[in-house]
Amino acid sequence: MTLIKSISGIRGTIGGAPSDNLTPIDIVKFVTAYSRLIQSKSPNKRISVVVGRDARLSGELVDNLVEGTLLGCGVDVINIGMCTTPGTEMAVITHHADGGIIITASHNPRQWNALKLLNERGEFLNDAEGKQVLALAEDNSYNYPTIDHIGHVILREDFNKKHIEQVLALKLVDKEAVQKRKFKVVVDAVNSIGGVVIPELLRELGCEVVELNCDPTGEFAHNPEPLPENLTEIAEVIRREGADLGVVVDPDVDRLAFVMENGEMFVEEYTLVAVADYVLRHTPGNTVSNLSSSRALRDVTSRYAGCTYEAAAVGEVNVVSKMKQTGAVIGGEGNGGVIYPELHYGRDALVGVALFLTYFAQLNMTMSELRKTYPAYFASKNKIELTPEIDIDKILSEIKSRYSNEKVNDIDGVKIDFAENWVHLRKSNTEPIIRVYTEAKTMAEADALAKRFISEIEQICKG
Repeated sequence: MTLIKSISGIRGTIGGAPSDNLTPIDIVKFVTAYSRLIQSKSPNKRISVVVGRDARLSGELVDNLVEGTLLGCGVDVINIGMCTTPGTEMAVITHHADGGIIITASHNPRQWNALKLLNERGEFLNDAEGKQVLALAEDNSYNYPTIDHIGHVILREDFNKKHIEQVLALKLVDKEAVQKRKFKVVVDAVNSIGGVVIPELLRELGCEVVELNCDPTGEFAHNPEPLPENLTEIAEVIRREGADLGVVVDPDVDRLAFVMENGEMFVEEYTLVAVADYVLRHTPGNTVSNLSSSRALRDVTSRYAGCTYEAAAVGEVNVVSKMKQTGAVIGGEGNGGVIYPELHYGRDALVGVALFLTYFAQLNMTMSELRKTYPAYFASKNKIELTPEIDIDKILSEIKSRYSNEKVNDIDGVKIDFAENWVHLRKSNTEPIIRVYTEAKTMAEADALAKRFISEIEQICKG
């Protein structure tokens, strides 16, 4: 059983039994529920919804089911075909649509797909809306409209070029400055839609591009999560080509990681840190990241007078909510997700690339030299597979009780901030696992802290 139903969307492996996996029946069921939610928000108008997808093998199949279901619910469709997650979000905003559906399972392997659901602002549904979709999906009282009231495909377009133009038009993106530097950049887009948009963006910025895994076939060349252990090939190519840096994105292009000129990872936690450093230099303000993100953003934010950092629960919708509350000028997640409100409230790798290269073009240093200007923290990201007998609430309650004398934050699982390091324990919204994230001033310390808490969790489970 892989079907995961949450406020983040509907995610599962293709095929199998309905309600256990992501089958055609499940797709129709949840798209119908989403349509009902969107229509209930504007009962007296004709509703339009944007549909975009990444390059997954099941993308066309799911796209056809999503489009057909929306039409059957009386919803008009703007289908933008293969497009990034941030591009689809921008298409909702640009076309003044009432919502959007992004067909992508993000960093999950090739057999997975998902429906990410957007509101009229091109942002993910909030908690209440997500729960309403789940409730409506179990309500079989809905009558589909008759032939005179079905929806229509009102537009089919490729939105990728328009998204690139919107990114390049940002005030803090200096196209000419980047063009003068003539950076040589290696791109690994894991054979998804990023292999189309990222090289095109870089060439618009005057970069020489070396493409690696940029054919959008959906046959992922390696594990699609942009982690160091999955990126050995690009490291070798960067060194061989004498490139200035490497750019790595996940299948739907909302996560961004850089690789330095020496083939070492810049570390995806520092993608947001570096971009925030640049933004704060020109537009001082507040910053936000989630509880699982590095302390480095907090430290860099404190370098600027009057600027404050705050943490949010994990999940883009939670980070966005906190950014709006605090008026943050930049924010995101430590997994390489950059959210820049000047364009839109969504993680956007294109924005991250353009802002970072503008900053980098102004510096007289290499990527590895820039990395040394930031506080050195090391993160250890581990997970424990969930089984039916594991009581996650009991585990978290017990851990919280054991460490009640420390600084504990329980808005999302349990995070314990020690003087020199921290640990964050939470149940994943997208996979049947407990995430165990730690950070310390050395990798050995971060790994040791993770090992300690994994051992404690195992003891609690046995007890």
